[in-house]
Amino acid sequence: MPATSSNKPYRVGRSKTGLGLFATKPIKKGSRIIRYFGPILDSRIPAHDEIENKYLFELNGRWTIDGSVRKNLARYINHSCRPNAESDVRPRERKVFIRAIRNIEPGDEINYDYGTDYFKAYLKPIGCKCESCEKKRKKLRAEARAERTKVKVRTEAKAKKAGAKSAKKKLNGHALGKANGRARA
Repeated sequence: MPATSSNKPYRVGRSKTGLGLFATKPIKKGSRIIRYFGPILDSRIPAHDEIENKYLFELNGRWTIDGSVRKNLARYINHSCRPNAESDVRPRERKVFIRAIRNIEPGDEINYDYGTDYFKAYLKPIGCKCESCEKKRKKLRAEARAERTKVKVRTEAKAKKAGAKSAKKKLNGHALGKANGRARA
């Protein structure tokens, strides 16, 4: 893993989804965090168009940045459906900067939305593991558990009520009071 100098406001660290980029200093809303860089690929060249990796950042229909180089620490920024940063794409300059869209505190993971194409191709098949989606799934699971508990309680109450009715019928019927074939008075 590449070493980062202490004057950088970020570090690479272990995340829930693998490696991630974390803030080491407060980062103010609107400030540039890091540049996403690597070799520029031209889609008109067949050899460039056939490159497949998860670190390709499309600038426009023709130009793409191959961010798989080890020095590109921006490649460690993970996806989030509720990000704290965004990509500032400059296709004419062939540059991409990651910029904070809200204040980021030290220790927070830096993340941005990868976009619908990437999401559909890579994240949707395995399920998004960003913090906001995990919270949604956790809430849905809790609601489903609560609903199952309600249904179970209702079912048990109905069974208990049905059992009480059948016992009441027996109390009012012939089954009660007969001992040795005689009715009690």
